[in-house]
Amino acid sequence: MHSTQPTRRHILNAGLGLGLAGLAPLAARADDKYPSRPITLVVPFPPGGSVDIMARQYSEPLSSALGVPIVVENRAGAGGSVASQMVARSKPDGYTLVVSSQSSHLANPLTQPKVGYDPIKDFENIAILGRQPNALVVHSSLPIKTFKEFIDYAKKNPGKLNYGSGGVGSMGQLNVEMLKAATGVFTTHIPYRGGTPLITAVLANEVQFILDNLVIMLPHIQAGRVRALAVAADQRLPQLPDVPTMAEVGYPQLNLTSWTGLAAPGGTPDAIVQTLYKAVRQVATSPAMQASLKDRGVIVPEEMTPAAFEKMMSERLVKFGDVVRKAGITAE
Repeated sequence: MHSTQPTRRHILNAGLGLGLAGLAPLAARADDKYPSRPITLVVPFPPGGSVDIMARQYSEPLSSALGVPIVVENRAGAGGSVASQMVARSKPDGYTLVVSSQSSHLANPLTQPKVGYDPIKDFENIAILGRQPNALVVHSSLPIKTFKEFIDYAKKNPGKLNYGSGGVGSMGQLNVEMLKAATGVFTTHIPYRGGTPLITAVLANEVQFILDNLVIMLPHIQAGRVRALAVAADQRLPQLPDVPTMAEVGYPQLNLTSWTGLAAPGGTPDAIVQTLYKAVRQVATSPAMQASLKDRGVIVPEEMTPAAFEKMMSERLVKFGDVVRKAGITAE
């Protein structure tokens, strides 16, 4: 186990109030030996971001389901690569896990030449914790009200629209490059260092649009400061019932939600993987967790076995790998 200062470790406080303390521990039913001591759940990003929030949303009810404490540890660096590499090299005993995301387990391996891990071979990808819809969001000052108007405006004003992302090689960039390839528009990329400065830039009209995680922009959409033109989701969202999906506006290939998941080091025994998978599904299907996820604009995760999860990841790696190669994207 990797040692850290106590101040960098945070056991989830009870403030989330998910009411899941009554979940029956799975450990005794699945494996009498695992888990028998605290589990470290590594978050590859700073506190307060969407991945960190998801980790803390799950850690208390997962602790109840597994019957042991779960310690959340933030290890930021290189867009999630530092912590992901650390977990990939950890002992595969089920006691060091990582909260994976499309940033750390898709964008980074595709755009960072020396990322130091393979998102499929070096991990046991256990379960999806939640899906995050992406949204095409424009500044409210633009004379654009629909997706079609956006495409028409961008084509008539090549290079006039700037788009922002959380950094070179981030999913925000990959999403827009896929949009550009599908529609033929030309726009300029302005990278920022993370989600917080990106939000500030969008609100200040430094960049005119993004195609990124809806969760970070939802309050500003609801306040009327920015406008959502389309969402990448299976169906329209209850928070934005008037906003069509990408499939509805004619681009089903852009209708890709982001995901946040749970992963263990490669070689973790299948019995441990199954124990963790069952615990995640027990928590994810509880009414309290489903209500909590929906309140944040997160799509409740469907049942997806570890094998199906890795198949989906592999397909995404191929799809976005083509985007990265054609656009010549290499992270700094």
